[in-house]
Amino acid sequence: MKKRDFLKIAGLGGIGMAGMPSIGTASNIVGSQPDRKQLFNMSGYAAPKMDVVRIGYIGMGNRGGGAIKRIIHLSSVQVKGVADIIPEKANNAKKLLTEAGHNPDTYSGSPDAWKKLCERDDIDLIYICTPWNLHTPMALYAMEHGKHVATEIPAATTVEDCWKLVETSERTRKHCMMLENCCYDFFELLTLNMARQNYFGEIVHVEGAYIHDIFESLFEKDKRFELWRLKENQRNGNLYPMHGLGPIAQVLDINRGDKMDYLVSMSSNDYMLQAKANEMAAKDPDFKKFAGKSYRGNMNTTTIKTAKGKTIMLQHDVSSPRPYSRLHLISGTKGAAQKYPLPEDGTSGRISHGHEWIKPDEFKAIEQQYQPEIVKRVGELAKKVGGHGGMDFLMDWRLIDCLRNGLPLDQDVYDAASWSVISPLTEWSVANRSNSIEVPDFTNGSWKKNKPVDIALKQGGNTEVKS
Repeated sequence: MKKRDFLKIAGLGGIGMAGMPSIGTASNIVGSQPDRKQLFNMSGYAAPKMDVVRIGYIGMGNRGGGAIKRIIHLSSVQVKGVADIIPEKANNAKKLLTEAGHNPDTYSGSPDAWKKLCERDDIDLIYICTPWNLHTPMALYAMEHGKHVATEIPAATTVEDCWKLVETSERTRKHCMMLENCCYDFFELLTLNMARQNYFGEIVHVEGAYIHDIFESLFEKDKRFELWRLKENQRNGNLYPMHGLGPIAQVLDINRGDKMDYLVSMSSNDYMLQAKANEMAAKDPDFKKFAGKSYRGNMNTTTIKTAKGKTIMLQHDVSSPRPYSRLHLISGTKGAAQKYPLPEDGTSGRISHGHEWIKPDEFKAIEQQYQPEIVKRVGELAKKVGGHGGMDFLMDWRLIDCLRNGLPLDQDVYDAASWSVISPLTEWSVANRSNSIEVPDFTNGSWKKNKPVDIALKQGGNTEVKS
């Protein structure tokens, strides 16, 4: 049996896996790698450079609204169009952009209006900020129409869709970057640079998490279009691994020297979501379709083994009343680093080169010594522009600078697929008593020769920032 056919039978190609029958012990669970050859290696691929990057935005909600406020601070870009199913949101975006010197057209009023934006000949990049289930179809359509793609996370919610993104990007030779902004947070960039310079020695273990109490907002109709995120939470696994995984995957050179091999995942019971849905349904008819449904457990913990023997721990909880934590931990043979809980001394994280965390004054010296080039060039401006403390702006600046200068992107389609695929794989593992499941090699073996992400900025770095 071909492995892709196996996936369809086993249920990995779909979103919902709750109640899926077990297919055996870990020893006879074959992997999720279809029989295919790489059409073209997108890792390290440099698309033809362009003096001006012409952009179309889809989705003018929370993330899209923030994205257009950042892009107006970059030179050498033109926003050609904005799309949103709600006309008011598209018109508001047009007004803001027009005041900043752009003249975008609007696309709205129907579920497929965004397609006309992708079909234009005068756009280079489609920037997707819609609900999760729309990311893959929009990205595929945009690439098929000759556009590079930057999509909010996750890039896909099924194994099959991850492969579709990879195959389409390789065939069209169009970038498909997932907008994992946490890779551009300042402490994460610092520790990546330190790892590259062997400060931590051989990396042994890393951890990442997304622990963020957004429980009430899941039930707020004005914040989530058609309560889309509550619908997504009817899946049981790690639904949002990318924020924690992205930065530590870069530290481990995943897809560029190492790869994730297999994972196991376990979820607690749901102690809050179903009860709240039932409570809301008794008061509001709009919630009746959510009553009595099964929802993901409060806490999911996932462990991953890499091909080179490193280990990864990921956690996800967006409903329990806990302080925010986007855990970022690196443990090596010479030292360690950890962010969250944030230190009370005002530093951005903790660093050790032995058994104890170093003192604040020493931390500041280390921070200065290992400050990444992107932070030296754009860091202070990014903090002023904002977007999660500046990391959103660093991400946008780097994306545009790479496209303008014809440089490989920091995050390619293999990253988008391998970081996103954790969600459906954890669903399978949770549904099968935490049995292990293989993580697909979306690079088809090229991870052994792909070069690590460039953080030296030896090329490019010339995209100007406007006040």
